[in-house]
Amino acid sequence: MTNTTTNTTTNTTTNGTENGLVLVLGGTGKTGRRVVERLEALDVPVRMGSRSADPGFDWTDEATWAPVLRDVEAVYLSYYPDLAAPGAPEAIGAFTTAAAAAGVRRVVLLSGRGEEEARACERVVEDSGLEWTVVRAAWFAQNFSEDYLLDPVRDGEVVLPAGDVPEPFADADDIADVAVAALTRDGHAGEVYEVTGPRALTFAEAVAEIGRAAGREIGYVRVGADDYAAALEEHGLPGEVIGLLTYLFTTVLDGRNAEPADGVRRALGREARDFAVYARETAATGIWNA
Repeated sequence: MTNTTTNTTTNTTTNGTENGLVLVLGGTGKTGRRVVERLEALDVPVRMGSRSADPGFDWTDEATWAPVLRDVEAVYLSYYPDLAAPGAPEAIGAFTTAAAAAGVRRVVLLSGRGEEEARACERVVEDSGLEWTVVRAAWFAQNFSEDYLLDPVRDGEVVLPAGDVPEPFADADDIADVAVAALTRDGHAGEVYEVTGPRALTFAEAVAEIGRAAGREIGYVRVGADDYAAALEEHGLPGEVIGLLTYLFTTVLDGRNAEPADGVRRALGREARDFAVYARETAATGIWNA
């Protein structure tokens, strides 16, 4: 099935639940793309919410919101650049108000573990009057293969301001599976699912697992936050991105999220995917080859 902006036919998923049109914000991102793929596989009508879609969607332009919300029943709400960014609660509040006015019934919010700013956005969604579910995710494993850590892995050395604090890296496929269940099935309203992997690893341990899976030597170097920010600036990253990454490494990665959670089991009745499985399957694609 292809993405649609006009199909409002109600379809029935394999568990018998009928579903109308689902809007996926950030539909080209790590989790949004996977959510779209799964909804299409279930023959659920999907509308992409991105600047490149038709109609286009832009978080900074409220005039683009009404067209994408037309005839929508449920929304996967992934906020760019991050719920920890300044102004996020206000934007989420304005959007959920518009969604409720447009007749949207259900919203699934992608959130982050241990972020007070993200929790403020969660409260906005909880107070929106919509049927809501929160998917509160750990650090994405796919950051090593689909984001800013890909090139360092390929180059054979990952440099980060992260020490011995472990993180139970979440697999984006698990996040998407939980989100799709909440979007298409009953029984998830009012739930907060903390999605993590089944075990915690330090960043050095995660890089070592990637190296073993890829059959290559990949080093890990810890640096100070200031040196890391200076290196990012030298590589031309925008200031807001540098600030966000520095915040995540220096504040959120302090041990508060070290314990794995049971969100995948609670939502899906199965265990979360282990980081070693992610590393092995990703290495097999050849993406980490030097």
